[in-house]
Amino acid sequence: MPGTVGRVPNPPAPVSGAPAGPGMAATVLHHDWAGTPLGPWRAWDPAVRAAAELLLASPVPMALTLGDHHLLVYNDAYAELIGDRHPAVGRPAAEVFAESWPTPGVGDAIEHTYRSGEPFLEKETALPLHRRPGLVEQSVFTRGYSPVRDSAGRIVGVLTVAAETTQVTQQLQSLGDFAAALAGTLTLDDVARVALRHAITAFDADRVTFAVDEGGGGWRMVRRVRGELMDEADERLPPLWRRIPPDWQGPVVTAARSGAPHFVDDGQPLREIAVDRHDQKVRSLAAVPLRASVLRGGLTVGHHAPRVWSAARRALLAASAELIGQAAERARRFETQHGTAQLLQRSMLPEHLPDLPRMRIAARYDPGVDGNAAGGDFYDAFLLPDGGLGIVLGDVAGHDVQAAARMGQVRAALRALALTDPRPDAVLAGLDRLVTSLGAEGDTHELFVTVVFGVVDADRQRLTLASAGHPAPLLRRHTPDGKLVAAYLDVPAGAPLGLGCRPPTTTVRFAPGDTLLLFSDGVVERRWQGLTSGLDALAAAVAGAGSGDPRALCAVATAAVPGATEDDVAVLAVEHALRPSRSASMEVPAEPTAPSRVRHWMTGQLTQWRVAESVIGAAVLCTSELTTNALLHAGTAARVEIDLSPERLLVSVADSGTRGTVTRTQTDTLSSRGRGLGLIEELSDAWGTDPTVRGSTVWFEILIPPG
Repeated sequence: MPGTVGRVPNPPAPVSGAPAGPGMAATVLHHDWAGTPLGPWRAWDPAVRAAAELLLASPVPMALTLGDHHLLVYNDAYAELIGDRHPAVGRPAAEVFAESWPTPGVGDAIEHTYRSGEPFLEKETALPLHRRPGLVEQSVFTRGYSPVRDSAGRIVGVLTVAAETTQVTQQLQSLGDFAAALAGTLTLDDVARVALRHAITAFDADRVTFAVDEGGGGWRMVRRVRGELMDEADERLPPLWRRIPPDWQGPVVTAARSGAPHFVDDGQPLREIAVDRHDQKVRSLAAVPLRASVLRGGLTVGHHAPRVWSAARRALLAASAELIGQAAERARRFETQHGTAQLLQRSMLPEHLPDLPRMRIAARYDPGVDGNAAGGDFYDAFLLPDGGLGIVLGDVAGHDVQAAARMGQVRAALRALALTDPRPDAVLAGLDRLVTSLGAEGDTHELFVTVVFGVVDADRQRLTLASAGHPAPLLRRHTPDGKLVAAYLDVPAGAPLGLGCRPPTTTVRFAPGDTLLLFSDGVVERRWQGLTSGLDALAAAVAGAGSGDPRALCAVATAAVPGATEDDVAVLAVEHALRPSRSASMEVPAEPTAPSRVRHWMTGQLTQWRVAESVIGAAVLCTSELTTNALLHAGTAARVEIDLSPERLLVSVADSGTRGTVTRTQTDTLSSRGRGLGLIEELSDAWGTDPTVRGSTVWFEILIPPG
C-alpha cells in the first residue's frame, strides 16, 4: 500500500554504485535514516535505492519524497535550487517548503501522484525561493511528478524533476518589453538607442553594434560598449553614428549584406577591423541580419569571454533582430516624411531674427505629438520703416501641408501690410480680408486663423498690440519694490481672422528690464486640465525664471505646463535690455583642433570684457563640451556666439547640418560621452536646445554675480 517503503528481512550485499564521496551522495549515505520511518539506508528496497542512486547521479534537479510524511532525498542540483532550505535530507517536504506547499500544483500534486499513481506535469509555475538568506525570489519552474514503486510494485514515493524556466520567462518578458519600447520609437536614433540598450542587458553583452544601409551606398553604424557613461543627459543626445564604406567587411555589414547570421563561440572575430581595445577584446560574437522588406541592416552582440551560442540564444537574437528591422523600416519612412514636412514648416519661419542693441529677441518652435505633419503655428520679428520693431505670433488651424502653406501666405501678407502701415489694427483688418478671400477661394468655412501683432517703440518705451482671437501676451517686469512679476496684458482678443475682424489696439509701457512673451495655445492647453491652470503655470514659471533673457524664457515657457501636447508650440520673447550687451562670434571648423581653438578665443574675449574668472572658467569648459558634441554629432562646421549683458552671459553653439562622418580617432572618445551635458547642467543656470532650419543649437546661460 502507498506509504510503506518496502524492506527485505535480510538485506543483500550493497548495491553497486551506492552513494559515496562528497556532495549530496555522501550526505544521503551518512544520514541517520534509522531514526525515520524509512529505516536504515541498506535496508531500503533495492528498487527504491536504485531510484535514489539515479537521482543522486543526475545533473538535473531531482527530489524523492518517500513515505506518508514525504521525507526528502535530493541531489546537488536540487540543493543549489532550494538555497538556504538546504540541508533538508530526511525532513518532511511539507515542513521544508511550508510557504509553497499549500500552493496549488505543489503539495496537492505530490499527494495526488502518491495516492493515485498517476504522473503529473506542472507547467510554468512561479514559486518563492530562498536562494540567499533574507531574500525571497520568485522563480518559474516546469515540474514533473512520477510515482516510485518498490520491488513488489507498491507506490512508496514520488520523484520530482524540476526544470527552472525563470531565465526563459524573463527573456520572453524582456522581449515583450523590448517590442513595446520599439513601438514608441519614431526615428532611427530612437531605434538605435532602444536596440543597443536591449542587446547589452538581454544578452549580458560587452559590445553591441547596430548598422543600417544609407540608401545611396555605404552604411551607418553605431556601437555601445558595456561600462560607457550613459546617463540621462546622454540619452537626449543622438547616438554617435559612424559612416562606413559599401565594401566594408565587418561582421555586422557582412550579415546585413548576405542576409545570413554568423556565430563565433571563441576566437578573434574583430581582429581585422578593430578600431580600439573594446573591439580587440571580443572573443565570442553573433552577427544577425535585420528582418525587413526594404531596409538592410544588422546587429552584433559580442562578449570578452567565450560563449556558446545555443539554439535558445540564437532564437532570441533572431526575434530581437526581426523586431529591430521592422522598427527601423518604420523609422526610415517616418524620417523621410518628417524631414519634408519639417523643412517646409521651418523654411516658412524666419531663419534670423533682428539683432538690435537694446532689444534681445528669441523664438522657439516645437512640433506637436505628430511630428510627421507640418503645422500652422508661426512667428516673426522685423524692423519697420519708422524704426519700430514689428512682432507677431499666429496659428493657422490644421496639421498638414495645406495649413503650412496658408501660414506662409498669412505671414508674408502680414509683413507686407505692416511695412506699408504698421498700425496693428490696420494690419489685422487687412489680414482679415485676405483670409476671407482664401476661404472663399477654397470654398471652405474651416479656415481658422488667430494672430497677435505688436509694434515696439524702444525710444518711447511703449508697446502697441492688437489681437485676432489669440491668447493675450505675457509681460515680465520688476515691481517698484524690486519683485519680479509676470502678468497677462489686457488685450481684447477680438474675432479670429476671416470673421470680420476689427480689433481695437492696446498700448502699454515697455520699459528697460521688461520682457514680452507671445505664445501659441499649445504652450498652455492640455486635455486633462482647464486652460486657466495652464495659464497660471506659465505665468508662475516665467516670473520665477532666473533671468529675463529671451532664449531662456522660451525654454522655460515651453516646459512650464507638464505633459505632452498634441498641438504645435511656438514662442516669441522680446526683452527691452537695461543696457546694450556685447557680443562676439566664431566659426568653428570641423577638425579635431577646433575645441582648443574655441577655448583660447573665448578665454581671451571674456578676459578682455573683464568677466569674473569663475564665470570664465565655467563658460569655457561648457563651450568646449558643446563644441565637441556639435562636431561629433553634426560632422560639419559650427558657430559659437557669446552675448554678455550686465545680468548674464549667454553662449550658443549651432551646427549647420545633419550628422556626418565620425573619424576613427573620434570613436575613441565614445567612453567619455554623457559627461558634457552633465557638466553644463552643473555649471550653468539654464540651458536648452533649439532646432533650426539647417541643424540645431545648444545654448547655456550663466548669471553674472553682483559687483
